[in-house]
Amino acid sequence: MDQPLIAFSQQSAAHLLANYLTSQHIPAKVILGSEKDEFIVVLSDAEHTESAHAIAQEFLNNPNDPKYQQAAWDSGKNVRLAPSASGFSIGNIIRDGLNAPFTSTVFLLCIAVYVLSFLGLFSPIAQHLLMQPISVLSQNHEWWRLLGPAFIHFSVLHIVFNLLWWGSLGAKIERVLGISMLLIVFVVSAVVSNVAQAMFSVPVQGNLLLFGGLSGVVYAVMGFVWWLGWLRPSWGLSLPNSIVGFMLVWLVLGYADILWVNMANAAHTAGLISGCLLAALLSIGTKKAS
Repeated sequence: MDQPLIAFSQQSAAHLLANYLTSQHIPAKVILGSEKDEFIVVLSDAEHTESAHAIAQEFLNNPNDPKYQQAAWDSGKNVRLAPSASGFSIGNIIRDGLNAPFTSTVFLLCIAVYVLSFLGLFSPIAQHLLMQPISVLSQNHEWWRLLGPAFIHFSVLHIVFNLLWWGSLGAKIERVLGISMLLIVFVVSAVVSNVAQAMFSVPVQGNLLLFGGLSGVVYAVMGFVWWLGWLRPSWGLSLPNSIVGFMLVWLVLGYADILWVNMANAAHTAGLISGCLLAALLSIGTKKAS
């Protein structure tokens, strides 16, 4: 019978301790508590309760000890202790940015491009970043345009919506799985979503395709976190069903063409599919490696 050991409000901390206990031959797992945001570490065998209590106390005293992360790596479950929030302040923003440098870099680049566009530089920016048909790219070899549209936004609502999701989900992936994994998700989803949208767009002056935004990548990181939460719940990445439902409904509404904005439906769909597939490939690859 399962024996509750300790409860955490931070999912990653619960999984980190459970992984370490298991590595010490004390089988443990994490279950959801009755309260919101409560994650309980439970033991599979009550006879180890005393030893587990001692390990839990040691963990509470120094949760950042590398041995806990090492145990997660050894078991094939890369789970890191996320920094706890301690209020809104410039210091916390800087700290969070340093903890997720790639997320912050993309965030700042999008803001910089938007501000420069607002100041009257949209035309030269668009000339160098907007997507072109693949047939044109194969001739001029300006392959950076496969990523360029992700940094261009056309309104305050557009950029705020995208950056809120990117800042939250991108940072979560980067802190748990590392900068390399987020870089792969970003590049793959940006290229796939931009190419997909290019297939349904008509060139304007200069063979430019007038679409942009981080939405394709946002749907990719959403799909990535969603599927990993389903395939590898012990890694500490997950999304509430309500959030997933909202994003899927938003996707459907885009196809229904009843919204007040023009939606890059192909980019959103391609981004979502690419994120889900990357999560599936990562899960399968990790399973084979272990």
